[in-house]
Amino acid sequence: MERRQFIEKLTAPVAVACVTCMGMGCSKSSNTPNNNAPAPPANVNFTINLSSQLTTIGSSLSQNGVVVVRLAAANVSGSFVAVQESCTHQGTSIAFFASSNTFICPNHGAIFNTSGSNVGGQSTSALKVYAVAVSGTTLTVTG
Repeated sequence: MERRQFIEKLTAPVAVACVTCMGMGCSKSSNTPNNNAPAPPANVNFTINLSSQLTTIGSSLSQNGVVVVRLAAANVSGSFVAVQESCTHQGTSIAFFASSNTFICPNHGAIFNTSGSNVGGQSTSALKVYAVAVSGTTLTVTG
């Protein structure tokens, strides 16, 4: 196993453990959504050039309040997912962890799967998932 692979495999479990521990320190009242959390972006419509961006499995980018992730090698819509960038709990920007295929909020430890569903932590709401279409090397996100 190469050093980079070892570090990638080690990073996500450690990050999940740290985020979970940080979330456990929050009071019960933080389980309720913050009414000041931004709504997911509406009327999203942008493109990504797959020749130069999202070229490797697990890579991600944020654009227009949306996080787009490559989950598989083929340039087909099922190889990508696009979700709102802000956590549904309090609006903090989430990050994608490729080794666990999850989005994690660093604020209170909310964890979301690639379908946008909440699978742990403080949030009780799912992330908004946006439509993804691929034509050649152009990925289009709408919603």
